[in-house]
Amino acid sequence: MKISASIYSDKQQALSQTIQDLNESHVDMIHVDCKDDLNVFTDIDQIQQSSHIPIDLHIITTDAKRFIPALQSFDIEYVTFQYEDLVDKNLDIPKEFSGQLGLAITTETPIDVFSQYAQDFDFILFMCTIPGESGGVFDKRNFRRIRAFQSKYPHKKVHVDGGVNAEVSFILRNMGVYASVSGSYLFNSTNINSALLNLKLNEIESHFQVRDFMKDLDESPVIFESDLNLQSLLRTMNEGKLGFVMILNQSEEFVGIIGNADLRRGLLTSINDLNNINVSKMINRNPLSVKGTYTVHQLLRFIKKESMPIVYLPVIDDHNKAIGTINFMNLIKGEL
Repeated sequence: MKISASIYSDKQQALSQTIQDLNESHVDMIHVDCKDDLNVFTDIDQIQQSSHIPIDLHIITTDAKRFIPALQSFDIEYVTFQYEDLVDKNLDIPKEFSGQLGLAITTETPIDVFSQYAQDFDFILFMCTIPGESGGVFDKRNFRRIRAFQSKYPHKKVHVDGGVNAEVSFILRNMGVYASVSGSYLFNSTNINSALLNLKLNEIESHFQVRDFMKDLDESPVIFESDLNLQSLLRTMNEGKLGFVMILNQSEEFVGIIGNADLRRGLLTSINDLNNINVSKMINRNPLSVKGTYTVHQLLRFIKKESMPIVYLPVIDDHNKAIGTINFMNLIKGEL
C-alpha cells in the first residue's frame, strides 16, 4: 500500500524543510489539502521544483471550475474533489488533464454517488474523519464501506484518509487498499522513517477487533450442510473467490470448511464414480478459526505461532456461531 504524506500536517517546520524530509524518507506521495484556495498552486510549484514525489491534491470547493485552468497548467498525478461541498456535481474535467481523478466522500455519503463518475474517474477517497482536519480517529464503519465499494467497482482503486495509524494501516493493507493518507501519525512521530515503516510493514498495539474489518457472513462463501452437494459446492467456491467454503448447520453454528485441497482430494478419491460422491466427507471439521473479538495484535500472534502459512480463516463468536471470514491474500501478494 502506498503512503501519501499530508504535508500541511507538519506544523513545526517550513515547507521547504518538510519537502526535504519527505524526499529523504522516500514516501510514495505528497498529499496536499486545498480548502477552496487557488494559492495552493504556489506551494505545489515549490514542491515540484524540489521533489519528484507524485502529488496527491485534495480539493475541497463549491466550484470545481475555478481550478480547471491551474490543473491544465500543472502536471499533477492525483487530483481528488470532495463530493459533498460541490454545488455543481457534474465534474467536467478536460481531456488534457493527464493525471488520475478521484472522488472523496465522507462516512455519511453513500458509495453509490460514485456511479456518476465511474466512467472517467480512477479511484475513490474515503474520508474516515472530518475532511481537512488533522488528528481524528478512524471511523470503523468505513471498513464495510470499502469492501462494498471494492465489490461494486473491482477495477477502481481505493484511497483512504483520516485516522491512519500503524494498526489501521495493517487492516487497510490486508483489505487491498491502494493508498492511505497519513498526517499527524507521520509528523508527530519522533522519526518519520520509523513511522513510515510502521505504516507500510509493521503492526503495533491494537484497538480494533477482527469483527470490525472481517467480511461479514453475508459477504462470505457459505453453504448450509443440508444444502451441500457437489454442484452447490463448486458454484459457491467459484463465486466466493476465496479458495474455501464455510459449512454451517441450520442454527448457523460452524461445522467446518471445504477448501481447494479438500475438494481435490475428494474428487480424486471418487474419480471413477463422481455421480455417487459423498461431499460431506470433504468437510474439514477441525479447521483453524479465530474469534471475532480478537484484536489485531491477538490475530497476528495466532497466525505467527502456526508452522504453515495461513491464507484464510473462518471467524466465529463465543457460541461457535459463524460470523464472517478473513483472508490474507493482499498481504501475501505484498505491495499492490
